[in-house]
Amino acid sequence: MPHEVIITSDRSLMSEYGYSIFVGFAACAPKLIPDFLYKLFLSPPVGNHNGIAEAAPCGTRKMEAALLEAGIDVVVAHPDHLDNVIDKNTKVVGITTNDPRGLGPASTTFSSLTRKRTFSAIFFEKTVKKIREVAKRRGNTSLKIIAGGPGAWQLADEKILESYGIDCVLVGEGEITGVEIFKKALKGEPLPKIVYGETVPVEKIPSIKHRTISGLVEIARGCGRGCKFCVPNLRIFRCRPIEKIMEEVEVNLREGAHEILLHAEDVLRYGAQGPIPDESKVLELFGKVLEKTSKISISHFAFASVVSKPDLIPKLTQLLDSKTDAKFYSGQVGIETGSPRLMEKHMFGKVLPFKPEQWPEIVIEAHKILADHRWVPCSTLISGLPGETAEDIRKTIELVQNLREYRSLIVPLFFVPLGGLEGGKFFSKEDMLPEHWMLMAECIKHDFKWVDDLAKDYLSDPFQRFFVRQIVFRIFRRVLKKPIKLMEEGIDPTTAG
Repeated sequence: MPHEVIITSDRSLMSEYGYSIFVGFAACAPKLIPDFLYKLFLSPPVGNHNGIAEAAPCGTRKMEAALLEAGIDVVVAHPDHLDNVIDKNTKVVGITTNDPRGLGPASTTFSSLTRKRTFSAIFFEKTVKKIREVAKRRGNTSLKIIAGGPGAWQLADEKILESYGIDCVLVGEGEITGVEIFKKALKGEPLPKIVYGETVPVEKIPSIKHRTISGLVEIARGCGRGCKFCVPNLRIFRCRPIEKIMEEVEVNLREGAHEILLHAEDVLRYGAQGPIPDESKVLELFGKVLEKTSKISISHFAFASVVSKPDLIPKLTQLLDSKTDAKFYSGQVGIETGSPRLMEKHMFGKVLPFKPEQWPEIVIEAHKILADHRWVPCSTLISGLPGETAEDIRKTIELVQNLREYRSLIVPLFFVPLGGLEGGKFFSKEDMLPEHWMLMAECIKHDFKWVDDLAKDYLSDPFQRFFVRQIVFRIFRRVLKKPIKLMEEGIDPTTAG
């Protein structure tokens, strides 16, 4: 059956990562292993029926829902099987991407250190090329490609779009603006090269029609804390009604989702009117979802939320333990820096309702609360924030050392100029001070203390668990043994003889 409108994503996003969503960060890793090993053990593909994907990224599903509600017939295709869906009648292919050029914080950090491209960049290029090749074989010379998704900002340059053969990129939210762009393409009208999406009111965010990767359900959009470097946090904070969330939970479970992953910039602030969590709203939401499934996890939370409502984590854990058999609970969270001065300068809202000078104590106190209730934070740090000094870095090193006893992961990332800091300089290996190397060494040592124990409990697929623990971790420990010693002394191990 011919399809005029198709949406897909690059291959790095079309996987459930062995039902271990955090393994998806492997897409940001430099290509140090062959494609077939990456696909086999880290990123096995989702299933498909005649090229139609059984599951897809949440953003892709939201765009699919918006187009369907606008009366546009659309299907979500698997990038490995585009031959089955693109034909001479296809007019538009939309492609969702998270990190198309490997310029995200995690990607720039790892690729800068290794001088190798990330899997995300490699697969995005391959996917766009394949779309063009299949269209050409089908005799389709008028097909338009529209790119969007969280990584669209990396493509917002006409020369870059031309190099990929992309007709239009949509930066920002797509459920309103994106539908209009697709309509233009269907009519054969000229498309603007770069479009910025209109912020979508909560009542106009459509509900997904089919299953998402990892059963991800968006419970809120934006954050409102206003970190200068973070685009999502500059958007208006909008919480979706519980009945709409439950619609998406049921869609996912009906179509075979292994779990439900609740997503927001800070899940603990669901339903809140300010920076302090609304305990009743959070517990109500989790209670409703737990009535449907015991397999539940979250994407992100914030340390300030943990400490400002210290009874929430204990109560939430008690509720989860009554329904699940999880060995621990986890989510991504930002430490970013141990320097109160930088917090005040760039992330004042991240600390609320506390003050910037309290930040290190807040992070430590949150770790204590979380550790007491089997929560494992997967934290990020940002190296190279504008105005950062050696003293700021030493404060961050001290904070990391104080967190060593708590079961957690800490990942140092390079600063990427986004949001209010857009247009600034990307931080790179060449910009690192000796203290940056010392900080990286502390983070690696911290992670090496906990990562194998966490992987044992977290990875559900036995083959993936064996590959990661017995092969990947052993390789990393052996390869990094000497570099860590050099980094501890503030020496760049990539240039040391």
